[in-house]
Amino acid sequence: MALKDETKGFVAIFGWSLRCIDAMEKFDRRYVIVAPPWAEAYAKEHDIPFLSWDFERVNDRSMELAETLRDRGVDVAIPLFEETVEWAGAVNSVLMQNPRLFGQSMLFRDKSLMKRRAQLGGIRVGIFEEAMDHSDVMRFLKRVNQTLLKLDGDPNDPIHFKAFDKAGCLGHRVIRTPDDVAAIADDEFPALLESHLDGWEFAVEAWIKDRKIQFLNISEYVTLGYSVFVPATPELEKWRGRITQEIEKLIEVFDIDFGFIHPEYFVTNDGTMYFGEVAYRPPGFNVFELLERAYNFNAYQGLVLVFDPKATHEELDAFFPTPVKDATGHAGCFGVYPRRRVVSELRIPEETENDPYFEFHELSPPMEQKVTKRTAFGTHWGLVYFFGDDPHRMRELLKAQEELDFYV
Repeated sequence: MALKDETKGFVAIFGWSLRCIDAMEKFDRRYVIVAPPWAEAYAKEHDIPFLSWDFERVNDRSMELAETLRDRGVDVAIPLFEETVEWAGAVNSVLMQNPRLFGQSMLFRDKSLMKRRAQLGGIRVGIFEEAMDHSDVMRFLKRVNQTLLKLDGDPNDPIHFKAFDKAGCLGHRVIRTPDDVAAIADDEFPALLESHLDGWEFAVEAWIKDRKIQFLNISEYVTLGYSVFVPATPELEKWRGRITQEIEKLIEVFDIDFGFIHPEYFVTNDGTMYFGEVAYRPPGFNVFELLERAYNFNAYQGLVLVFDPKATHEELDAFFPTPVKDATGHAGCFGVYPRRRVVSELRIPEETENDPYFEFHELSPPMEQKVTKRTAFGTHWGLVYFFGDDPHRMRELLKAQEELDFYV
Protein backbone atom coordinates (compact mmCIF):
# COMPACT_ATOMS: atom_id res chain seq x y z
CA MET A 1 0.00 0.00 0.00
CA ALA A 2 1.38 3.41 -1.02
CA LEU A 3 1.79 6.14 1.57
CA LYS A 4 -1.14 8.56 1.51
CA ASP A 5 -0.47 12.29 1.12
CA GLU A 6 -2.87 14.26 3.33
CA THR A 7 -2.22 17.45 1.38
CA LYS A 8 -3.86 15.80 -1.64
CA GLY A 9 -7.56 15.20 -2.12
CA PHE A 10 -9.57 12.58 -0.23
CA VAL A 11 -11.81 10.83 -2.78
CA ALA A 12 -14.95 8.69 -2.59
CA ILE A 13 -15.19 6.02 -5.29
CA PHE A 14 -18.84 5.27 -6.15
CA GLY A 15 -19.06 1.63 -7.22
CA TRP A 16 -17.22 -1.64 -6.62
CA SER A 17 -14.24 -2.49 -8.84
CA LEU A 18 -11.30 -4.59 -7.65
CA ARG A 19 -9.11 -3.12 -10.39
CA CYS A 20 -9.90 0.39 -9.20
CA ILE A 21 -9.29 -0.58 -5.55
CA ASP A 22 -5.91 -2.05 -6.51
CA ALA A 23 -5.07 1.20 -8.32
CA MET A 24 -6.05 3.24 -5.26
CA GLU A 25 -3.95 1.04 -2.95
CA LYS A 26 -0.92 1.90 -5.10
CA PHE A 27 -1.73 5.61 -5.32
CA ASP A 28 -0.97 8.46 -2.89
CA ARG A 29 -4.60 9.60 -2.42
CA ARG A 30 -6.76 8.71 0.55
CA TYR A 31 -9.94 7.02 -0.56
CA VAL A 32 -13.18 5.38 0.56
CA ILE A 33 -15.20 2.94 -1.53
CA VAL A 34 -18.95 3.61 -1.52
CA ALA A 35 -20.64 0.43 -2.71
CA PRO A 36 -23.64 -1.88 -2.09
CA PRO A 37 -23.92 -3.87 1.16
CA TRP A 38 -22.92 -7.16 -0.49
CA ALA A 39 -19.31 -5.90 -0.79
CA GLU A 40 -18.94 -4.97 2.89
CA ALA A 41 -17.67 -8.33 4.20
CA TYR A 42 -14.93 -8.48 1.54
CA ALA A 43 -13.93 -4.88 2.25
CA LYS A 44 -13.63 -5.56 6.00
CA GLU A 45 -11.63 -8.73 5.44
CA HIS A 46 -9.13 -6.89 3.24
CA ASP A 47 -9.01 -3.59 5.19
CA ILE A 48 -10.53 -1.58 2.35
CA PRO A 49 -11.98 1.80 3.47
CA PHE A 50 -15.69 1.25 2.88
CA LEU A 51 -19.10 2.86 3.21
CA SER A 52 -22.18 0.76 2.46
CA TRP A 53 -24.76 2.35 0.16
CA ASP A 54 -27.57 1.03 -2.02
CA PHE A 55 -27.47 2.95 -5.32
CA GLU A 56 -30.40 1.06 -6.83
CA ARG A 57 -32.97 2.49 -4.46
CA VAL A 58 -34.35 5.73 -5.83
CA ASN A 59 -34.73 8.04 -2.86
CA ASP A 60 -33.82 11.45 -1.51
CA ARG A 61 -31.02 10.30 0.79
CA SER A 62 -28.24 11.82 -1.30
CA MET A 63 -27.97 14.65 1.24
CA GLU A 64 -27.40 12.10 3.99
CA LEU A 65 -24.65 10.47 1.94
CA ALA A 66 -23.10 13.84 1.10
CA GLU A 67 -23.06 14.94 4.74
CA THR A 68 -21.56 11.61 5.87
CA LEU A 69 -18.73 11.95 3.33
CA ARG A 70 -18.23 15.64 4.10
CA ASP A 71 -17.91 14.84 7.81
CA ARG A 72 -15.20 12.31 6.95
CA GLY A 73 -13.30 15.01 5.05
CA VAL A 74 -13.99 13.73 1.53
CA ASP A 75 -13.37 16.29 -1.23
CA VAL A 76 -15.05 14.71 -4.25
CA ALA A 77 -17.15 11.72 -5.37
CA ILE A 78 -16.09 9.77 -8.47
CA PRO A 79 -18.63 7.58 -10.32
CA LEU A 80 -17.44 4.27 -11.80
CA PHE A 81 -20.72 3.02 -13.25
CA GLU A 82 -23.74 4.49 -15.01
CA GLU A 83 -25.98 3.91 -11.99
CA THR A 84 -23.72 6.04 -9.77
CA VAL A 85 -23.36 9.12 -12.01
CA GLU A 86 -26.47 10.83 -10.67
CA TRP A 87 -25.53 10.05 -7.05
CA ALA A 88 -22.03 11.47 -7.55
CA GLY A 89 -23.49 14.62 -9.13
CA ALA A 90 -25.85 15.10 -6.19
CA VAL A 91 -23.09 14.54 -3.62
CA ASN A 92 -20.55 16.75 -5.42
CA SER A 93 -23.09 19.57 -5.60
CA VAL A 94 -22.98 19.54 -1.77
CA LEU A 95 -19.26 18.80 -1.27
CA MET A 96 -18.24 21.51 -3.76
CA GLN A 97 -21.15 23.85 -2.98
CA ASN A 98 -22.07 23.91 -6.67
CA PRO A 99 -25.75 22.96 -7.33
CA ARG A 100 -25.12 22.97 -11.10
CA LEU A 101 -23.23 19.67 -10.79
CA PHE A 102 -26.41 17.76 -10.01
CA GLY A 103 -28.25 19.15 -13.02
CA GLN A 104 -25.23 18.34 -15.17
CA SER A 105 -25.27 14.72 -13.98
CA MET A 106 -28.94 14.46 -15.06
CA LEU A 107 -27.91 15.42 -18.60
CA PHE A 108 -25.33 12.63 -18.63
CA ARG A 109 -27.90 10.09 -17.41
CA ASP A 110 -30.92 10.87 -19.60
CA LYS A 111 -30.11 10.17 -23.27
CA SER A 112 -32.97 12.33 -24.50
CA LEU A 113 -31.97 15.38 -22.42
CA MET A 114 -28.37 14.76 -23.48
CA LYS A 115 -29.26 14.84 -27.20
CA ARG A 116 -31.31 18.01 -26.80
CA ARG A 117 -28.52 19.78 -24.92
CA ALA A 118 -26.03 18.78 -27.64
CA GLN A 119 -28.40 19.95 -30.38
CA LEU A 120 -29.03 23.28 -28.63
CA GLY A 121 -25.27 23.75 -28.47
CA GLY A 122 -24.89 23.31 -32.23
CA ILE A 123 -23.49 19.76 -32.11
CA ARG A 124 -24.60 17.62 -35.04
CA VAL A 125 -26.90 14.74 -34.06
CA GLY A 126 -29.18 12.38 -36.00
CA ILE A 127 -33.00 12.48 -35.91
CA PHE A 128 -34.33 11.42 -32.51
CA GLU A 129 -37.54 11.25 -30.47
CA GLU A 130 -38.74 9.87 -27.16
CA ALA A 131 -40.93 6.76 -27.13
CA MET A 132 -43.45 6.10 -24.38
CA ASP A 133 -44.96 2.93 -25.88
CA HIS A 134 -44.89 0.56 -28.88
CA SER A 135 -47.06 2.84 -31.03
CA ASP A 136 -44.44 5.61 -30.77
CA VAL A 137 -41.79 3.21 -32.10
CA MET A 138 -43.96 2.14 -35.06
CA ARG A 139 -44.74 5.78 -35.88
CA PHE A 140 -41.05 6.75 -35.81
CA LEU A 141 -40.05 3.74 -37.95
CA LYS A 142 -42.67 4.64 -40.58
CA ARG A 143 -41.84 8.36 -40.54
CA VAL A 144 -38.09 7.81 -40.97
CA ASN A 145 -38.64 5.47 -43.90
CA GLN A 146 -41.18 7.80 -45.51
CA THR A 147 -38.58 10.55 -45.27
CA LEU A 148 -36.13 8.25 -47.05
CA LEU A 149 -38.73 7.79 -49.83
CA LYS A 150 -39.02 4.06 -49.28
CA LEU A 151 -41.71 2.34 -51.39
CA ASP A 152 -44.06 -0.46 -50.31
CA GLY A 153 -42.08 -3.69 -50.29
CA ASP A 154 -38.70 -2.01 -49.82
CA PRO A 155 -36.81 -3.21 -46.73
CA ASN A 156 -36.94 -0.62 -43.95
CA ASP A 157 -33.92 1.43 -43.01
CA PRO A 158 -33.24 0.51 -39.35
CA ILE A 159 -33.85 2.74 -36.36
CA HIS A 160 -32.23 2.43 -32.94
CA PHE A 161 -34.08 1.96 -29.65
CA LYS A 162 -32.12 2.87 -26.51
CA ALA A 163 -33.07 2.83 -22.85
CA PHE A 164 -32.95 6.36 -21.39
CA ASP A 165 -30.45 5.64 -18.62
CA LYS A 166 -28.63 2.35 -19.27
CA ALA A 167 -24.97 1.99 -20.12
CA GLY A 168 -23.56 1.13 -23.52
CA CYS A 169 -25.21 -1.76 -25.33
CA LEU A 170 -27.65 -2.55 -22.51
CA GLY A 171 -31.18 -1.81 -23.69
CA HIS A 172 -29.96 -1.01 -27.23
CA ARG A 173 -32.01 -2.60 -30.04
CA VAL A 174 -31.92 -2.24 -33.80
CA ILE A 175 -35.49 -2.07 -35.12
CA ARG A 176 -36.38 -2.93 -38.72
CA THR A 177 -39.81 -4.60 -38.68
CA PRO A 178 -43.10 -4.59 -36.75
CA ASP A 179 -41.99 -7.93 -35.22
CA ASP A 180 -38.91 -6.17 -33.79
CA VAL A 181 -41.22 -3.58 -32.24
CA ALA A 182 -43.48 -6.25 -30.75
CA ALA A 183 -40.47 -7.94 -29.12
CA ILE A 184 -39.79 -4.88 -26.92
CA ALA A 185 -40.92 -5.51 -23.34
CA ASP A 186 -43.22 -2.94 -21.71
CA ASP A 187 -40.70 -2.27 -18.93
CA GLU A 188 -38.12 -0.97 -21.46
CA PHE A 189 -40.14 2.22 -21.92
CA PRO A 190 -39.67 5.15 -21.94
CA ALA A 191 -36.77 5.10 -24.38
CA LEU A 192 -34.91 7.11 -26.99
CA LEU A 193 -35.44 6.49 -30.72
CA GLU A 194 -32.74 7.43 -33.23
CA SER A 195 -32.30 7.28 -36.97
CA HIS A 196 -29.51 4.99 -38.20
CA LEU A 197 -26.26 6.64 -39.25
CA ASP A 198 -24.07 4.87 -41.79
CA GLY A 199 -20.47 5.50 -40.93
CA TRP A 200 -17.50 4.64 -38.83
CA GLU A 201 -18.52 4.41 -35.16
CA PHE A 202 -15.88 4.92 -32.52
CA ALA A 203 -15.50 6.02 -28.91
CA VAL A 204 -13.37 8.62 -27.16
CA GLU A 205 -12.04 8.72 -23.62
CA ALA A 206 -11.10 12.20 -22.40
CA TRP A 207 -9.64 13.21 -19.02
CA ILE A 208 -10.51 16.87 -18.34
CA LYS A 209 -9.18 19.36 -15.80
CA ASP A 210 -9.95 23.08 -15.66
CA ARG A 211 -11.91 22.72 -18.93
CA LYS A 212 -8.81 21.44 -20.76
CA ILE A 213 -8.20 17.97 -22.21
CA GLN A 214 -5.36 16.30 -20.31
CA PHE A 215 -5.36 13.05 -22.31
CA LEU A 216 -7.53 11.89 -25.20
CA ASN A 217 -7.77 8.32 -26.44
CA ILE A 218 -9.64 7.11 -29.52
CA SER A 219 -11.01 3.58 -29.11
CA GLU A 220 -11.66 1.77 -32.37
CA TYR A 221 -14.70 -0.50 -32.49
CA VAL A 222 -14.35 -3.51 -34.74
CA THR A 223 -17.94 -4.65 -34.16
CA LEU A 224 -20.14 -2.74 -31.70
CA GLY A 225 -20.89 -4.88 -28.66
CA TYR A 226 -18.13 -7.38 -29.50
CA SER A 227 -14.67 -5.87 -29.87
CA VAL A 228 -12.50 -2.80 -29.39
CA PHE A 229 -8.80 -1.90 -29.40
CA VAL A 230 -6.49 1.01 -28.49
CA PRO A 231 -4.82 3.04 -29.88
CA ALA A 232 -6.80 3.18 -33.12
CA THR A 233 -5.55 2.57 -36.66
CA PRO A 234 -3.78 5.47 -38.42
CA GLU A 235 -6.89 5.82 -40.63
CA LEU A 236 -9.00 6.72 -37.59
CA GLU A 237 -6.23 8.61 -35.78
CA LYS A 238 -6.01 11.02 -38.72
CA TRP A 239 -9.31 12.44 -37.42
CA ARG A 240 -7.72 13.31 -34.04
CA GLY A 241 -7.69 17.07 -34.75
CA ARG A 242 -11.40 17.12 -35.64
CA ILE A 243 -12.23 14.80 -32.75
CA THR A 244 -10.39 17.08 -30.32
CA GLN A 245 -12.46 20.03 -31.58
CA GLU A 246 -15.66 18.03 -31.00
CA ILE A 247 -14.59 17.17 -27.44
CA GLU A 248 -13.87 20.84 -26.79
CA LYS A 249 -17.41 21.59 -28.01
CA LEU A 250 -18.77 19.02 -25.53
CA ILE A 251 -16.80 20.63 -22.70
CA GLU A 252 -18.35 23.98 -23.60
CA VAL A 253 -21.91 22.79 -24.25
CA PHE A 254 -22.12 20.50 -21.17
CA ASP A 255 -20.17 22.99 -19.03
CA ILE A 256 -17.54 20.44 -17.90
CA ASP A 257 -14.91 21.89 -15.56
CA PHE A 258 -13.34 18.57 -14.56
CA GLY A 259 -13.74 14.82 -14.75
CA PHE A 260 -13.84 12.10 -17.34
CA ILE A 261 -16.11 11.67 -20.37
CA HIS A 262 -16.69 8.77 -22.72
CA PRO A 263 -18.53 9.96 -25.86
CA GLU A 264 -19.32 8.00 -29.03
CA TYR A 265 -19.31 9.40 -32.57
CA PHE A 266 -19.95 8.47 -36.18
CA VAL A 267 -17.89 9.69 -39.15
CA THR A 268 -19.84 9.38 -42.40
CA ASN A 269 -18.34 8.80 -45.85
CA ASP A 270 -18.34 12.51 -46.63
CA GLY A 271 -16.39 13.30 -43.45
CA THR A 272 -19.33 14.59 -41.40
CA MET A 273 -19.02 13.82 -37.69
CA TYR A 274 -22.17 13.00 -35.71
CA PHE A 275 -22.46 12.90 -31.92
CA GLY A 276 -23.95 9.67 -30.55
CA GLU A 277 -23.96 9.96 -26.78
CA VAL A 278 -21.67 10.77 -23.85
CA ALA A 279 -21.12 9.12 -20.48
CA TYR A 280 -19.50 10.63 -17.39
CA ARG A 281 -17.87 7.41 -16.18
CA PRO A 282 -15.29 4.83 -17.34
CA PRO A 283 -16.18 2.86 -20.48
CA GLY A 284 -17.16 -0.78 -20.64
CA PHE A 285 -15.13 -3.58 -22.25
CA ASN A 286 -12.29 -2.87 -19.81
CA VAL A 287 -10.87 -0.07 -21.96
CA PHE A 288 -9.04 1.29 -18.89
CA GLU A 289 -7.19 -2.03 -18.66
CA LEU A 290 -6.42 -1.94 -22.40
CA LEU A 291 -4.99 1.56 -22.00
CA GLU A 292 -2.76 0.40 -19.17
CA ARG A 293 -1.49 -2.47 -21.34
CA ALA A 294 -0.81 -0.15 -24.30
CA TYR A 295 0.60 2.86 -22.43
CA ASN A 296 1.69 1.53 -19.03
CA PHE A 297 -0.24 4.19 -17.10
CA ASN A 298 -3.12 3.56 -14.73
CA ALA A 299 -6.32 5.10 -16.07
CA TYR A 300 -8.09 4.82 -12.68
CA GLN A 301 -5.36 6.90 -11.05
CA GLY A 302 -5.74 9.38 -13.92
CA LEU A 303 -9.47 9.46 -13.17
CA VAL A 304 -8.72 10.46 -9.57
CA LEU A 305 -6.29 13.18 -10.68
CA VAL A 306 -8.80 14.99 -12.89
CA PHE A 307 -11.51 14.83 -10.20
CA ASP A 308 -9.25 15.82 -7.29
CA PRO A 309 -9.57 19.61 -6.69
CA LYS A 310 -6.13 19.54 -5.04
CA ALA A 311 -4.28 17.97 -8.00
CA THR A 312 -1.65 20.23 -9.57
CA HIS A 313 -0.95 20.85 -13.24
CA GLU A 314 2.59 19.58 -12.68
CA GLU A 315 1.17 16.26 -11.47
CA LEU A 316 -1.12 16.00 -14.47
CA ASP A 317 1.63 16.82 -16.97
CA ALA A 318 3.92 14.24 -15.43
CA PHE A 319 1.24 11.54 -15.23
CA PHE A 320 -0.36 11.33 -18.66
CA PRO A 321 1.50 9.89 -21.68
CA THR A 322 1.57 11.37 -25.19
CA PRO A 323 -1.27 9.80 -27.21
CA VAL A 324 -0.22 7.18 -29.81
CA LYS A 325 3.47 8.14 -29.64
CA ASP A 326 4.00 6.64 -26.16
CA ALA A 327 2.03 3.44 -26.83
CA THR A 328 4.15 0.25 -26.86
CA GLY A 329 1.60 -1.60 -29.01
CA HIS A 330 -2.13 -2.11 -29.59
CA ALA A 331 -4.31 -3.77 -26.94
CA GLY A 332 -7.69 -5.21 -27.83
CA CYS A 333 -10.40 -7.44 -26.43
CA PHE A 334 -13.27 -9.53 -27.74
CA GLY A 335 -16.52 -10.13 -25.87
CA VAL A 336 -17.58 -13.76 -26.21
CA TYR A 337 -21.21 -14.74 -26.58
CA PRO A 338 -22.09 -18.40 -27.34
CA ARG A 339 -23.13 -18.99 -30.95
CA ARG A 340 -24.95 -22.24 -30.09
CA ARG A 341 -28.25 -22.56 -28.24
CA VAL A 342 -26.97 -25.49 -26.12
CA VAL A 343 -23.42 -25.68 -24.71
CA SER A 344 -21.64 -28.04 -22.33
CA GLU A 345 -18.08 -26.77 -22.01
CA LEU A 346 -15.66 -23.89 -22.52
CA ARG A 347 -13.11 -24.65 -25.23
CA ILE A 348 -10.71 -21.92 -26.40
CA PRO A 349 -10.26 -22.29 -30.19
CA GLU A 350 -6.75 -23.37 -31.19
CA GLU A 351 -6.40 -20.52 -33.70
CA THR A 352 -7.08 -18.05 -30.87
CA GLU A 353 -4.86 -19.65 -28.24
CA ASN A 354 -1.95 -20.16 -30.66
CA ASP A 355 -2.05 -16.65 -32.12
CA PRO A 356 1.02 -14.60 -31.11
CA TYR A 357 -1.27 -11.65 -30.23
CA PHE A 358 -3.34 -13.71 -27.74
CA GLU A 359 -2.57 -12.94 -24.07
CA PHE A 360 -5.28 -14.32 -21.77
CA HIS A 361 -9.03 -14.69 -21.28
CA GLU A 362 -11.58 -14.16 -18.49
CA LEU A 363 -14.06 -16.83 -19.56
CA SER A 364 -15.68 -19.30 -17.16
CA PRO A 365 -17.18 -22.74 -17.83
CA PRO A 366 -20.94 -22.52 -18.55
CA MET A 367 -23.21 -22.62 -15.49
CA GLU A 368 -26.13 -23.89 -17.58
CA GLN A 369 -26.35 -25.81 -20.83
CA LYS A 370 -29.14 -23.82 -22.45
CA VAL A 371 -28.06 -20.42 -23.76
CA THR A 372 -30.61 -17.67 -23.17
CA LYS A 373 -31.61 -15.96 -26.39
CA ARG A 374 -29.72 -12.72 -26.77
CA THR A 375 -31.98 -9.69 -26.43
CA ALA A 376 -30.86 -6.45 -28.02
CA PHE A 377 -27.04 -6.40 -28.01
CA GLY A 378 -27.04 -8.47 -24.84
CA THR A 379 -24.19 -9.03 -22.41
CA HIS A 380 -21.04 -10.95 -23.26
CA TRP A 381 -19.98 -13.96 -21.19
CA GLY A 382 -16.40 -12.76 -20.75
CA LEU A 383 -13.47 -11.13 -22.51
CA VAL A 384 -10.50 -12.44 -24.49
CA TYR A 385 -7.43 -10.14 -24.59
CA PHE A 386 -4.90 -9.53 -27.35
CA PHE A 387 -1.80 -7.36 -27.75
CA GLY A 388 0.43 -6.70 -30.77
CA ASP A 389 2.24 -4.17 -32.95
CA ASP A 390 0.03 -4.01 -36.05
CA PRO A 391 -3.38 -2.30 -35.67
CA HIS A 392 -4.66 -3.70 -38.98
CA ARG A 393 -3.80 -7.24 -37.95
CA MET A 394 -5.49 -6.54 -34.60
CA ARG A 395 -8.66 -5.47 -36.45
CA GLU A 396 -8.66 -8.62 -38.58
CA LEU A 397 -7.96 -10.85 -35.59
CA LEU A 398 -10.79 -9.40 -33.50
CA LYS A 399 -13.18 -9.67 -36.45
CA ALA A 400 -12.18 -13.31 -37.00
CA GLN A 401 -13.18 -14.22 -33.42
CA GLU A 402 -16.85 -13.68 -34.35
CA GLU A 403 -16.77 -16.87 -36.46
CA LEU A 404 -15.30 -19.07 -33.72
CA ASP A 405 -17.00 -21.15 -31.01
CA PHE A 406 -15.65 -20.65 -27.50
CA TYR A 407 -18.53 -22.61 -25.96
CA VAL A 408 -19.36 -26.04 -27.43
